[in-house]
Amino acid sequence: MPKITPNYLEMKASDLPASKAFYEQAFGFAFTDYGPDYAAVEGGPVDIGLAAGNEPVAPMPTFESDDLEASLAQVKTAGGKIVKEIFAFPGGRRFECLDPAGNRLAIYQPG
Repeated sequence: MPKITPNYLEMKASDLPASKAFYEQAFGFAFTDYGPDYAAVEGGPVDIGLAAGNEPVAPMPTFESDDLEASLAQVKTAGGKIVKEIFAFPGGRRFECLDPAGNRLAIYQPG
């Protein structure tokens, strides 16, 4: 059986400039534009693409943080809507939020 590992995550963005601004402010991402309808963050263990549009609804991406409280504050400042405040789960603690396009994200700190 071949080894299959995640290396790219594509999400839809109904307002591409607003979504790019959110990810730049909340996570410090730097995007490369590929035309007016697509932008990508590249060079990490998993690259992320934002495609203009509403469909299909994307799965919930999860981001690791080394300071969960600071990440929560940063996401709020960037305009993210918090849908679940920080809570414990078997792998550590996390919170969940929505980006400007309504994509649900989880940010966690192992522990």
